[in-house]
Amino acid sequence: MTSLDLTQRPETDPAGIYRYRESLYAADLLTAAVCDLNIFTQLASKPSDIGTICHDLGIMERPTDVMLTLLQAMGLIVREGATFHVTQTASEHLVEGSPWCVRPYFASMKDRPVCRDFLTVLRTGRPASWASLKDEQAWEAAMEKPEFAKQFTAAMDCRGIYLGQGMAERFDFGPYRRVLDIAGGSGIYACSLVAHYPHLKTDVLEKPPVDRIARDSIADRGFSESVGVVASDMFRDSFPSNHDVHLFSNVLHDWDFQEVERLLQTSYEALPSGGLLVIHDAHINDAKDGPLPVAEYSTLLMAITEGKCYATSEMTPLLSKTGFQEVSFIPSVADRSLMIAKKG
Repeated sequence: MTSLDLTQRPETDPAGIYRYRESLYAADLLTAAVCDLNIFTQLASKPSDIGTICHDLGIMERPTDVMLTLLQAMGLIVREGATFHVTQTASEHLVEGSPWCVRPYFASMKDRPVCRDFLTVLRTGRPASWASLKDEQAWEAAMEKPEFAKQFTAAMDCRGIYLGQGMAERFDFGPYRRVLDIAGGSGIYACSLVAHYPHLKTDVLEKPPVDRIARDSIADRGFSESVGVVASDMFRDSFPSNHDVHLFSNVLHDWDFQEVERLLQTSYEALPSGGLLVIHDAHINDAKDGPLPVAEYSTLLMAITEGKCYATSEMTPLLSKTGFQEVSFIPSVADRSLMIAKKG
């Protein structure tokens, strides 16, 4: 691992490069929607709410929600109240019977592996194998294998070098003393916080085999004195009670609502009164019609995990239900943002 000052910013903005990787699945989901679901022809003749769309097309709500957000962000459908309608662009170019319809153009690509996987995910609600590889498991199961866990954690680590800086600079962690980085991977976010706020002590909570990867990465960066590792399963174990900040960085988007609520509840129970919750992630806007780069990224997450990119309008009431107060939103770098809340 190359030694790097985690407070040193690059001279150029890598957000556009990140978007190429994070939008990889969006065109395949659009292709499945156009060809196999024929959703635009369906909505042109019968504008519908999400429940009716799911019923009529035989698809599940979580992936359908992600698909509808993407199509809105692309300017192909629009929501009026709870009802979705096609836009003029979609009416002219994606609805059967229009002289300008390009469905056959998309159909020549509809048998791509990711397109076929999307249909399975839409119909079952269950994630596909990692990167549509025939011999690979879904992401959660694959993470139990040391070699896959090492590769995946390295991928998230290199991304976190830049994202961690943005997070640390957008919010003042100065008043706090100890941070628990839940499912913190390599520890890159915990290390970045300590680099920016040397008084902080942080702990990365990870389960095997990632906890060992985290220890090695933290040691390689020279942060072992300030960044510890807690070997624990976040879904089975309670969180340590000696931290005044809990951080979920690019974590909640891997899980469905029920699991997200469980994690928030576990955090609330462990934090002291006045303790801080920081959710660092890519968030969909309140209206759930963008921004487009986040909607595109959400398609990837929907395909390979049990989650999606959550809207701020979904997360805020969930935080309030759990007991958190004073919810705020802070934009960060590369389409990420922070949602901050306090335990009363």
